[in-house]
Amino acid sequence: MAASLTLFLLPLFLSPFTSKSLATTAGKCDGVFSDHRSSLQILHINSPCSPFRSTQPLSWEQTVHESQSKDHARFQYLSSLVAGRSIAPISSGQILKTSNYLVRVKVGTPPQDFLMTVDTSNDAAWVPCDGCNGCSSAVFASEKSTSFSPVACNAVQCNQVPNPVCDGGSCGFNTTYGGSTIAASLSKDTFRLAADDIPDYTFGCIEKVTGASFPPQGLLGLGRGPLSLLSQTQNLYQSTFSYCLPSYKALHFSGSLKLGPVAQPKRIKYTPLLRNPKRPSLYYVNLLSIKVGKRIVDIPPSAFAFNANTGAGTIVDSGTVYTRLVKTAYEAVRNEFRRRMGTATVSTLGGFDTCYTVPITIPSITFMFDGANVTLPQDNFLIHSSSSSITCLAMAASPDNVNSVLNVIASFQQQNHRYLFDIPNSRLGISRESCS
Repeated sequence: MAASLTLFLLPLFLSPFTSKSLATTAGKCDGVFSDHRSSLQILHINSPCSPFRSTQPLSWEQTVHESQSKDHARFQYLSSLVAGRSIAPISSGQILKTSNYLVRVKVGTPPQDFLMTVDTSNDAAWVPCDGCNGCSSAVFASEKSTSFSPVACNAVQCNQVPNPVCDGGSCGFNTTYGGSTIAASLSKDTFRLAADDIPDYTFGCIEKVTGASFPPQGLLGLGRGPLSLLSQTQNLYQSTFSYCLPSYKALHFSGSLKLGPVAQPKRIKYTPLLRNPKRPSLYYVNLLSIKVGKRIVDIPPSAFAFNANTGAGTIVDSGTVYTRLVKTAYEAVRNEFRRRMGTATVSTLGGFDTCYTVPITIPSITFMFDGANVTLPQDNFLIHSSSSSITCLAMAASPDNVNSVLNVIASFQQQNHRYLFDIPNSRLGISRESCS
């Protein structure tokens, strides 16, 4: 019987945190990452229990602006991936932090703990190592692990990393992550997820980082490339996982990430996963149209058409917060949304261009995928101020300075739904679920 691993997630918070509120939650965070049987907890980077949260009190508007800025940079990064460029253009002073969800991974023998970012649009695992230039204080001491070993230049894994280089017979590589450049040595060691030991896991031992984009304690890729968690644990988890992200309103709720085919939902709608040979790690789906209320919005099919050569189409991504649509698609959805609001005055908030100070009465927005319609409740497409009556449509068009052909279904629109990635059968399952 295949193994199944459940990881619990804590939500994205849009309410401001003060130093007082952080102090009052300190006791509640004791043991937040404690293992229970075959489960791990996953923490959102903005949770009160996250060591990487902002310690500065932010207003609701400041929190929205900050998340939009990071989303903008994330979208630039994803657009650079599908375009085949090595790095996205990041404006001066802009920080790209794509670390939305963190999981504790134990590395080495005896194990050393790291809070690693999980990212569905990346493959490899990277861990900052002892002596790293530009890394945080939390680094992996490889010399203290009896199961650590470098990967040789003639190993097959050396051909699976970008820009491999040889140094004394050991394999190294250079790559980028958003606005950061990374130099690493390819290595192997035991990774432990809850009670599951994964021996000889291939990962990048980070030696140098420039830029502020890299997750401070490393990254665990959930893509489907050869060095991803799914590929390296095929016998254990059969390249299958699902997650359910909780509502950002649910301060004390947690969702779950389940690895393996066991205990996955049986009643679920499926849509095919499309594969782009040039960017095989990205999870493309066939989004056909979008419905606002009962009306299918008039969007040209070309806005959603999948094209492996250009990277056009729609992906599902855990690192982006708010859904981005190509300009023609977003404007059509936005205009129908505004039409349903009648004569109500429209205002803006940061990157959101459709906000109101009166109650929103739009019944639903439906993503119409090939084989599966997903109707979103209001909490999945409206963002409400915690301190005023402002309500905004929580979607946006591609940035003006990005010539993008990519649509991104983001985590805000995914919340309170289970997304099941069934790689052996090339399908994505989606079902409503209360992620608590």
